[in-house]
Amino acid sequence: MAALSGAGSGRPCGCRRRGPDPEHPWLRPLPDWTRTMNSDNGVGNVSINAEVFSGDGEHQEAPPPLTNGPAQLPSDLAVPLKVGWKQKCATYVLALRPWSFSASLTPVALGSALAYRSEGTLDLVVFLMCAVAVLAVHGAGNLVNTYYDFSKGIDHKKSDDRTLVDRILEPQDVVRFGVALYTLGCVCAGSLHFLSKLRLEHMALIYFGGLSSSFLYTGGIGFKYVALGDLVILITFGPLAVMFAHAVQVGYLSVTPLLYAVPLALSTEAILHSNNTRDVESDRQAGIVTLAFLVGPTLSYMLYNLLVFLPYVIFCILATRYTITMALPLLTVPLAFSLERQFRSQNFTRLPQRTAKLNFFVGLFYVFGIVLAPPGTLPKL
Repeated sequence: MAALSGAGSGRPCGCRRRGPDPEHPWLRPLPDWTRTMNSDNGVGNVSINAEVFSGDGEHQEAPPPLTNGPAQLPSDLAVPLKVGWKQKCATYVLALRPWSFSASLTPVALGSALAYRSEGTLDLVVFLMCAVAVLAVHGAGNLVNTYYDFSKGIDHKKSDDRTLVDRILEPQDVVRFGVALYTLGCVCAGSLHFLSKLRLEHMALIYFGGLSSSFLYTGGIGFKYVALGDLVILITFGPLAVMFAHAVQVGYLSVTPLLYAVPLALSTEAILHSNNTRDVESDRQAGIVTLAFLVGPTLSYMLYNLLVFLPYVIFCILATRYTITMALPLLTVPLAFSLERQFRSQNFTRLPQRTAKLNFFVGLFYVFGIVLAPPGTLPKL
């Protein structure tokens, strides 16, 4: 072999080294392959990424990485996941929206407290049966709302209720659960006929009036979709529920519970109004007309304040004219001002849930105020 020399150039003297011909197919730049090994729970996942170049040296977008893991389907082609029975039971409970149950439990407690103050006695069995009956109708109404909002394409991935959107439950599951709750409510109402002295026609008129309203809110006529949902909720989860709870205890109908139900009804309506104000944009896109949509953001804010703070005015009048125990609900005023600031800043995150919390404590202190009032101090009691 000839010895290599030439001033340390490493090439024979007099020879000039040529670079690779970029047009030669064998001498084009090769892809830059990168092989990475990732471990997830002890299982090796191999992913291969490549930078791909065209024949003229221009960069092309690399193909998706290859992996030996499960393929990810697009969200619109996602299939329902198999969940255990414990998780499914928890999902059934969440589908009922239990945070809103104060809207049905506090009216029952208020009507029972009014009956105790007027009659001096309280039947606990009747109270429990009445609470279950009203709660079952409320829960079934929430399920009807979930079903029809989903079937009309209103609920989406950013909705508050994604029970059907995420395919955790199927529509037929929601329907069966709703029918079961309506049946449970009717059984409890039938039991009240044998436990209470209230006439059957009066009991049926009030109870099935409330049951029909809970269904027609989104089902059938769909009062929610034509700006009448607020009126339905204001009547059903206010005067109607309070009158029902009072009547099954005392055995007759009276106008008095309707008057005492006004502060609680306003507080309950504040829950729905905050929810509708939060969803006004999605409702507009879905063609739904609500009161919040009709009045606009400024009047919605004013209406929310009216619904939240007007009950405190009523409590102040009752406390100054009749008994100081009616001032107990005023302990919740700081929470009310916190909700006002949140609404004013247009931060609707969990605002309906926080308004329901206010409704619960207002109703609780209201009931305590009535029970602790000295006999004969409250009007018409």
